[in-house]
Amino acid sequence: MEEQNSAALLSHEQLVVLVAKNKDKEAFKTLFYHFAPRLKSYLLNFKIGNQKAEELAQEVMMILWQKAEKFDAEKAKLSTWLFRVARNKFIDHSRRQKYATVNAEDHMKEMVAPERTDEPFEAQERSTLIIEAMKKLSTDQRTVIELSFFKELSHSEIAAETGLPLGTVKSRIRMAFQVLRNELGELR
Repeated sequence: MEEQNSAALLSHEQLVVLVAKNKDKEAFKTLFYHFAPRLKSYLLNFKIGNQKAEELAQEVMMILWQKAEKFDAEKAKLSTWLFRVARNKFIDHSRRQKYATVNAEDHMKEMVAPERTDEPFEAQERSTLIIEAMKKLSTDQRTVIELSFFKELSHSEIAAETGLPLGTVKSRIRMAFQVLRNELGELR
């Protein structure tokens, strides 16, 4: 009880020195009970909620506890220093509110289109590449590929329609595929 009375007799600036040098809990407690409600009241003037004002006031008091040695009584009164720290805390809080950080992973489901909107473009691009690659085929190779894939004829039906032996049809299709693979390698 005597310690508490002696702490109450000291000025705020003297109490801060005790906190800075000795981490004096009684001195800090006296400062806390005096300044925390005043800081909260000051912060409420900035039109923030009661809860946020209390949190910021506590943060300011934690700064006092952690950085009491940085206080310079020759530059300002303790109250001036603490209220400046409170104002800065409010400004930091406002900036965080203005530019809230967003985790894109949390919103990925909403960001994905329900269907693949790039499919028509990709299909058009593939089609253009295939047409260009088909131009690299000989006329005989292009004919068997067109009959096989565009008219969907079997190898036997192609042989019957062109009058070519079945082995020749298969050979031309195989050689055509080799040319197309060389031209379209990464498209697969």
